[in-house]
Amino acid sequence: MSTDHSPTTDVTPVSLERFLWLSLAAAVTTLVVKIFAAWITNSVGLWSDALETTVNLVASIVALWAMRLAAKPADDNHEFGHSKAEYISAAVEGSMIFVAAAVILYGGITRLMRPEGVEQLGLGLALSMGASVINLVVGLILRNAGRRYDSITLQADGTHLLTDVLTSVGVVVGVGLVLLTGWAPLDPIVAILVGINILFTGVRLVGRSVNGLLDVALPPEEVGVITNVLQQLAGDPRVTISDLRTREAGRRHFVYATVSVPGNWTVRRGHDFADEVEAAVSRALPSTSTFVHVEPNDEPPTTEDQPA
Repeated sequence: MSTDHSPTTDVTPVSLERFLWLSLAAAVTTLVVKIFAAWITNSVGLWSDALETTVNLVASIVALWAMRLAAKPADDNHEFGHSKAEYISAAVEGSMIFVAAAVILYGGITRLMRPEGVEQLGLGLALSMGASVINLVVGLILRNAGRRYDSITLQADGTHLLTDVLTSVGVVVGVGLVLLTGWAPLDPIVAILVGINILFTGVRLVGRSVNGLLDVALPPEEVGVITNVLQQLAGDPRVTISDLRTREAGRRHFVYATVSVPGNWTVRRGHDFADEVEAAVSRALPSTSTFVHVEPNDEPPTTEDQPA
């Protein structure tokens, strides 16, 4: 027995695509700006910043594909829907970050061993700062939308953009010090630090996507909400609710529970109580499919349970 109650304001993956198109536009714009900045300066630090933005662009395309796949309804081969497609996007983005980090570290170490001069740092830094402002605004929009609509794809994309901002700030500061001090080795050192920093971002993204694909339980705070709802419903001492299990699949939540009722309850009465449980859980935690198994207990019947 199951039910799926969602508020009328619940947003489908299709309607969330507008955020990914915004991310895609931002990635194209900032990539062009950063490549130009790196080209005119010959700064390995700025090149590393541009490479991470390339990852952003490809990740936005993958995220858009994943969001569209997640929007597909359940079918014969995917009876619980396609919402786990969002975890694929996060895994791909995290994996790409590993590749970008390796390339950045290689370039930084190579430049550190064979230093080269840099040029027009003032203009290059100004362009990089402008691109960072774009990423900051779009990243905040995506992350907030991801939290609001419980979308790991938007959260991953937004978090990556905000990480890109922090990376860019570090690059700007480091390359700016090169401009002020004239110490050229600082440029590749900045690139190496950038590569190490984004490695941690990739680890977090891949870890979260793996947990989701392995049917990780809902966060403790959400399980606490469900437990409180169930405790309130089980007011009759002869009724117990046990075997609570939860899992998440992208924006979808699944709750499973066993309800033990007096053995002489009618099928209708047990069914109605199970509906109460399902509806109450779904009101407390939107976008949830609740599955309730009703079984008889060994409590002796009372007068009110006797059939009329």
